[in-house]
Amino acid sequence: MAGERVAFVPTMGNLHAGHLALIRQARELRARVVCSIFVNPTQFGPNEDYSRYPRTLEEDAAALQREACDLLFLPDVDTLYPSGIEAAVRVEVPGLSDILCGAFRPGHFAGVAAVVARLFNLVQPGHAVFGSKDFQQLAVIRRLTRDLAFPIQIHSCATVREADGLAMSSRNQYLQPAERSTAAWIFSTLSALRDRARGGESLAELEAWGRSELEAAGFQVDYVALRPADDLTRTAAAGRLASGVWVALIAARLGATRLIDNLEFELEGR
Repeated sequence: MAGERVAFVPTMGNLHAGHLALIRQARELRARVVCSIFVNPTQFGPNEDYSRYPRTLEEDAAALQREACDLLFLPDVDTLYPSGIEAAVRVEVPGLSDILCGAFRPGHFAGVAAVVARLFNLVQPGHAVFGSKDFQQLAVIRRLTRDLAFPIQIHSCATVREADGLAMSSRNQYLQPAERSTAAWIFSTLSALRDRARGGESLAELEAWGRSELEAAGFQVDYVALRPADDLTRTAAAGRLASGVWVALIAARLGATRLIDNLEFELEGR
């Protein structure tokens, strides 16, 4: 593929309809599509699910073939971390990496940044496509790409949802049947937060209401937050949401499963 226009979709495998939407969007860029599968150890904490993260390479390869993906890239740990995990060069994105999910998963976004930088250097795409479900990760990658001057255009793909609104995720399969029916409450809460924000409630009222709703449904809540979509490090001045594009973000646990989701919306005439 030397000299050809390349669109890159990095994944951790166990592909579902959300991943395949990324492949289709990459194809629309009229480029050769490269998808990587690599379960990256540096973005998992010591008590997280690295060892049990679902690995379904045969099924993934067949799905990519059906979607006309041009190349499946399967690097191993030694390729991406030739000096070993402990001695590996670190990549940090200050500020963005330490808030929201970063506050609950220390080192997670440093691991994301490290692996994405390595993959970008190896694949050398002109375009890369990421899902919007992990809004903070997308923001980290945009900053990384800009600050390290990667000549890559970052594209986002809308979250793909189940019929009841639950954002598709490889981790959804960890949910027990009763938990699965409850999990859709996250998207219902996000939708209600958008509507209540448009009704004029303050930041403190919105975040407290969202937390109480989720806790009443049985979630252990890491955070409910509303932030300007263009800068997750800012909050509303004096608690009042100004005009502009906002994003409501939730991270919460049901049993052993941690779920994240978000919803962008616009406020006018503030």
